[in-house]
This record gives sequence, structure tokens and C-alpha cells, in this order.
Amino acid sequence: MSQPVPIPNNPHGRHHQSGSPFSAFAPGADLIRSGSRRWFLQTGMAGFAGLTLPELLKRQATAAPQAQVSQKVQAKSVIMIWLSGGPSQLDMWDLKPQAPTEIRGPFNPIATSVNGIEICEHMPLQAAMMDKFAIIRSMDASTSNHTPTTFQAANPKSQRTNDNRDGGGYPSMGSVAAKFRGPNVPGMPGFVALADSMAADIYGAGHLGHRYEPLDGVKAAGKFGMPDGVTTSRLSDRETLRRQFDQLRKHTELSPELSLQDRYVQEAYDMVLSGNVAKAFDVNLEPQKVREKYGSHSFGQKSLLARRLVEAGVTFITMSDAWGHWDHHGDEVQWGGIEKGLKPMLPVFDHGIATLVSDLDERGLLDSTLVLVLGEFGRGPVITKTNGRGHWTPVMSMLAAGAGVPGGQVIGATDRRGGEIAERRLGPGDLGATVFKKLGIDPYGHWIKPGGRPTPLVEGPSAPIVELG
Repeated sequence: MSQPVPIPNNPHGRHHQSGSPFSAFAPGADLIRSGSRRWFLQTGMAGFAGLTLPELLKRQATAAPQAQVSQKVQAKSVIMIWLSGGPSQLDMWDLKPQAPTEIRGPFNPIATSVNGIEICEHMPLQAAMMDKFAIIRSMDASTSNHTPTTFQAANPKSQRTNDNRDGGGYPSMGSVAAKFRGPNVPGMPGFVALADSMAADIYGAGHLGHRYEPLDGVKAAGKFGMPDGVTTSRLSDRETLRRQFDQLRKHTELSPELSLQDRYVQEAYDMVLSGNVAKAFDVNLEPQKVREKYGSHSFGQKSLLARRLVEAGVTFITMSDAWGHWDHHGDEVQWGGIEKGLKPMLPVFDHGIATLVSDLDERGLLDSTLVLVLGEFGRGPVITKTNGRGHWTPVMSMLAAGAGVPGGQVIGATDRRGGEIAERRLGPGDLGATVFKKLGIDPYGHWIKPGGRPTPLVEGPSAPIVELG
């Protein structure tokens, strides 16, 4: 199995790698010391920011929310598809066919199933189901930079600072969801990230606290199953289980503060014993036809897993196919320019988005699942000498579907060059307010910073985007 993508010191480095193979999401015995007396402790410590699973459960149970949760919930789950690197609005969802060659680029627009809406010719599957999608063409990314920080937090004040205080302590939307809503099914994590590089493509809890960091879904696969030789019947005797933990406690160096306590030990035990988490991460339980439909590439693997996690009760999933994959500066970089780099990627992306949204719809999950597709910013309006486009923060495009979003619409517009917002300027705060409202979280609520200072969930003059329902 390929290793997670290394993160070079240079955030604009060109040595990107592709995603992990399909087998990455199948439970593997090599991830647990089968037969070891420390098996359960290892399982409980898997992936939760250094906390034991019992301690995580305890902290979640004792956390006191500061924002109100409404009874009106449009979205039970959110899938954020992160296009790491910054997708080109001019070559995907906001083409300018009347512009000069150096602006319009090499791709042509095609008609969609909705009269008057056109998108790139290399995304015919999205075009055929445009009635499911809303395109935002006027998202202001001027406060963002080449990281997931600003838009995953949906907060213009949350930025990379390169001083070990990235994000200013503001939490990501996934972490807010984990705190104020929690999972839809008890015993499931509230926030899961599916990325080969958590450091590069996922922004976490900030000052909201480690307990609301995302579960690393790539590393967690396989760590919640029974080890070889251990069966349900062997663990069903609670007194035997308690004695086993007493023995294990003698052999661990956990501090008294993190010592196991009966209630949370039992909850952790039930989580593993139920098998729900292990089943959710095991895509091999899917019929072969379904796995083939999604595809064996990174985007398909993670999309299928995201759908399974929604079904299992996870509230917020953020997935990224590969670090920097959409950073198409030109043919001199690994991911190439627009013609040589973006063009071969678009059919894979198109297939992945269409498959995920169609599958959610067919299973009756789309009405309660908000799907968002975006990156950190857009691309420059002029093709470079190496046939790419540079970073562009004045505007970007994004997609939204599901959870009451009226499809078949375009929100906002850019100028004739596709580089500036011409109407309906929206920002990260508006996106955050929309997501929180759909999750039933008061977007005008607060979270408490260390030291007791109430801090708004949504900063600035932001409001839910009314066109998204």
C-alpha cells in the first residue's frame, strides 16, 4: 500500500503523488496485533488524536454546547469534496467561449439538461444531471491561500500563518458539526477525513479542542474489527471483560487522567463489538458491481467510502483525491497545465461526482446529504506561457447538491474575462452559515475559545445563501 503523501516545506512543491489503492479501505490484520493482550487498547487509541476511544466517548458526553441546535434539519450529513490545489473555474463551470484564445482556453462549453446552463465538454455526466446541481460562480476567495484552512473553516479570519498557529484557532465546519450535532448514530465518529495527506488537505478543530478533530479515515480502516481468535461470545461476559481490562491496566503506562473508566470502557467495547464502525469502513462488503461502478481510482474509492459512512451515521466527511491535484500551473509541474494536466482528470472527476450523487439519490440519501465540491481558490484568467493558469483568489466556482438545494441553477456571475465577480458576491462565511443552517446548527451561535471568550461560528456580515434553500 502506498504511503501518505509527504509534505515538503515548500507549499507549492511539485512532487505530488497519486491516491492510495482501493485495498486501503479493507480491514487488515497487519493494523492490529492479533492475539495481543493490548489489542483493545490499541483499537481504542486508533486515529482519535492520541486519545483512547473510551476517553473520547467521555469527553463527547461531557462537552456542553454553546450553540443551539434547531429541530429543523435539512442535512443529516455533509460530504465535502476538496479539490486540492484550486480548480479552474474558466475550464470547468464558467467557460468564456467569446473571450480571446489566451483567456477562453482549449475547452468548449456544452449544453446541459437545464436550458441556458453550459459547462465544460469534458464533464458530460454532470451536464446530463444538471438539475441536481447548483453552480456558484461568484465565490470570493480573496481571504484564502494555498491551504484548506479558510474554506474548510468557512471563515475569512481563518488563514494559514506559518507560525504554528494556522487558522487562528477557528474550527473547521466538520469540527463544529462534530461538537454541536455529533454523529447521527451513537458509536460512530461525527467527523471523518479521507485524504492521503491530513496535514496538507484537511483542516481540523483549532481551539475547539482535540476531541473534535477528524478521524483519519484512511488510517482507521481495519482498526475496529475483531482480531484473529477473538469472537463475540468470548467477549460477551462483562465480568470477564472487566477482569481482562484490569489485567491490561497493569501493563499500560497511561496516566491516571486517561485511565479507563467502566462506563466508557463499556461504550468502547460495544462500539467494537457491534461491528458497525468496522463494517462502514469495509468497502469490500459492497457488491462487485457497485465497486466497479465507482472505480478503482482514489476519487472513486473515497467517494464510495463517503457514501458508506453517511449510511452508517457519520455527520461530516471531507475527502480529497490527492494533494495539489488541481494545481495546474503549467506543463512544467507534475500535474501539468490545462490541456495535458486537467483534461485527462476531468472524465474521472465527472464520473466520480455523477456516480456519488446518483447513488445517494437512488438510496434515498440525497435529500438529507449536502454535497459540496470546491477548492481553495480559482485560476487566473490568462493562460500562461507553459499552458497553465496561476493561482487566482478574486473568484472561484463551486458545486452544491442535495439536502434541499434547488438544482438546475447558476448563482452569481463573473466578468467577460472570468476573473472578477460581476454579481452576487459570496464569501466563505456565507458558505459556513448555509452549512450550519442546513445541519440545524444556529449559524449565529458561538463557541468558546480557551479563556472563556465567546466567538461567533460565522464571522462578518455573512448569511445563509438563500438560493441554496
